[in-house]
Amino acid sequence: MLRGFYTAASGILTNERTLNVLTNNMANAKTPGFRASRVVTTTFDHELLTRIEGINTGRIGVGSPMRRVEDVLVDYSPSSLEETGSPYDMALDGLGYFNIQDGEGNQYLTRNGAFELDEENRLALTAGGLVLGERGIIELTTSDFTVDTDGTIYDANGDVVDRLLLTIPPEGTQIEEQRNGMYTVADMAANLPVDDSTHVIQGALERNNIDLNREYAMVMEAQRAFQSCSSALQIIDRIDQKAAQQIAAL
Repeated sequence: MLRGFYTAASGILTNERTLNVLTNNMANAKTPGFRASRVVTTTFDHELLTRIEGINTGRIGVGSPMRRVEDVLVDYSPSSLEETGSPYDMALDGLGYFNIQDGEGNQYLTRNGAFELDEENRLALTAGGLVLGERGIIELTTSDFTVDTDGTIYDANGDVVDRLLLTIPPEGTQIEEQRNGMYTVADMAANLPVDDSTHVIQGALERNNIDLNREYAMVMEAQRAFQSCSSALQIIDRIDQKAAQQIAAL
């Protein structure tokens, strides 16, 4: 019965993690620039399966009674842009990320360009954090400003305020997902500036790449699998208890 316990329990844990990832995707269905995540599973261990029939035996193949979560990967496929008309909204057409700094000085990457002015006239991400330029935190005194396609910000007089800090991690860098569609890498200083193929579009936001219909279907599938594994675990437990009682009665 131990094999059954392990199989059902691994199914419960795997589907629980899957549900957590899917519901997080759905919770960010209105977050601009958000990238959906997917759970990747693998078998825990392979066992050689053998058929025994009297004195005759034969190899059937290999199998595994357990599956586990190997990794959670982010789908970085691009999405379309939506015009908003707000001068604070900005979208990236091409590769790269905006750089955001929180109140503790931690730096993050994001594709979310839904910005606003905070009470100190600093350009800030609506979801939290200050927008960084090449000179540091960007300060604006009015909404009368323009942003060039290269990220340069001009005030009403045409003077340069700063240039948005737009970077991209080196190829092969492991990107870790954080809250509100923000990401980090182990060495933020190693990030590279974007090239001329990436443009900043003022007055627009990048949509997320979440397909809610697909997410709902995957959630229902994971819920059914979770319930099936839970029921199987309860059945195995009852069989184990009954066997123990009958054996004890003998």
